[in-house]
Amino acid sequence: MFYLAKTPSWLIKLYGGGVWRLLNSEKIIYLTFDDGPHPEITRFVLSELDKYQAKATFFCIGKNVSLFPEVYKDILEKGHAVGNHTHHHLNGWKTGTADYVTDVLHARQYIHSALFRPPYGRSTRRQRETLSKLAEPFHEIMWTVLSGDFDKRISPQKCYKNVVNNVVDGSIVVFHDSEKAYERLRYSLPKVLEYFANQGYQFHKISTEIIEK
Repeated sequence: MFYLAKTPSWLIKLYGGGVWRLLNSEKIIYLTFDDGPHPEITRFVLSELDKYQAKATFFCIGKNVSLFPEVYKDILEKGHAVGNHTHHHLNGWKTGTADYVTDVLHARQYIHSALFRPPYGRSTRRQRETLSKLAEPFHEIMWTVLSGDFDKRISPQKCYKNVVNNVVDGSIVVFHDSEKAYERLRYSLPKVLEYFANQGYQFHKISTEIIEK
């Protein structure tokens, strides 16, 4: 499994779309959490965020929202943003455009958001163009920094360093509120929040208003 903790500019140009960083003049970080909701892990994340009055964006799988609607409700009631992460966590490179878009729209029945992130960061140009041209279009949100919490080969300490060594103002950071990531998430997230709060950073959620400025 190969991935880059910090997204290089050449990869952004090659990809040809999406929001990778939100430029601003303030010390703001955009924490995002993929693959939930999960009844225990998402609530752990919410509790840690509360300690710093931090807001975040949760890219949810539609199937998981249907299984755990109360956890999804908790995310919204605490003032966080949500985004669509497909209904069945599909890999766009292995899925035809029609089936992919149908799955995203299936998730939209449960996740009422114009924000979208492709699982694994993998979607085709045709899929992206189709989603952006719907009557209610999606904004594709990618990332600046991957924590690597999904990677069982790395230590929790390495996950933490992936974030603190690569974040800049306006960075979009990816964590996962999933069982696979939890060992690294439960160590790194509290430390990331503490470190950047002590550096004077704020943690904001992503919204269409911010994107469209």
